[in-house]
Amino acid sequence: MDVANARDFHWQTLAPLPSRRVYCSLVEVGGQIFAIGGCDDGGAPVNAFEVYSPEANQWTSLSPMPTARAGVAVAALGKRLMVIGGVGMQQSPLKVVELYNIDEGRWRRKSLLREAAMGISVTVKDCRVYAAGGMGVDLRPQAYLQQYDTLKDIWVHLPAMPTPRYAATSFLRGTKIYVLGGRQSKYAVNAFEVFDIETRSWTKFPNIPNKRAFSSFVITDNNLFSLGGLRQGGTYRQPKFTKTMDLFDLEQGGWMKMDSSCFLRKRRADFIAGSLKGRVVIAGGLGNQPTILDSAEAFHPSKKKWESVSPMPTPRCTCSSIVVKNCLFAIGGVNQGPSDAAEALCVSDS
Repeated sequence: MDVANARDFHWQTLAPLPSRRVYCSLVEVGGQIFAIGGCDDGGAPVNAFEVYSPEANQWTSLSPMPTARAGVAVAALGKRLMVIGGVGMQQSPLKVVELYNIDEGRWRRKSLLREAAMGISVTVKDCRVYAAGGMGVDLRPQAYLQQYDTLKDIWVHLPAMPTPRYAATSFLRGTKIYVLGGRQSKYAVNAFEVFDIETRSWTKFPNIPNKRAFSSFVITDNNLFSLGGLRQGGTYRQPKFTKTMDLFDLEQGGWMKMDSSCFLRKRRADFIAGSLKGRVVIAGGLGNQPTILDSAEAFHPSKKKWESVSPMPTPRCTCSSIVVKNCLFAIGGVNQGPSDAAEALCVSDS
């Protein structure tokens, strides 16, 4: 694959979100981006539900979610969107599951989660939804793995994760669900565990070498990148923003020894990240002091170094993000308060 040149990256300023918010969830269906829920200026969950059309550069408000909530998990099942858990108006995790039919333009209630949770990690395989972990009403991390049966409208418990956590990153590769990182209470987890759908069993992989909160994970064809984040203070250590990069070889099954020349150019946490045309790209987030960053970087795999690309037009942290067609979209987030900014880092076909 051709690797994009650093100068081929550029930002597009898009139509702003209809309202300022943070913690909205994004999902792409048919080239369109759906933005679901989130928190408003006052920190209250909203029932906002919009779709962004890249061709028209416009947001269209759709039928609002029946239950206002933030930080939901979303699964796309063809032309249906399943919205799972999240935080409700009482600032408490929810059991609520609602399904939106794009063609019909209407919502339906579905069978409740067996346990209320926010910060669930969701993957989809063969129209089956797998929901891992989450934070319960008691604020404790959960180890549940639940599978939704679309035909019977029920949630079924599968073998629990070895490490309870919420806000983990999960992705599907073949018939395996990879679950990385996450948190227990306020503290980062460096566990890396894989669930085999066929054998219904968990395998513990080598831990992420550097434990840090608010880092980002990016998956490419054969590699998994663990990037940046906040190293939390221990008994004698102050919290510290990092520029660490760890690389896991999915074929070899191990973490590679990384030279410091491969580290990020800037220390950062709570940023957006994705893979575009052979490059891992990152943008925004929080840096030292702590300040909100506008800088963006792209990793060159053969040069084994990060290069600066155009900065974000609106510096932000806590953005919602998604990669669609050679663009990394940054939606909402925080810049001295919730933002309505919508921007995309795109790569030219030069």
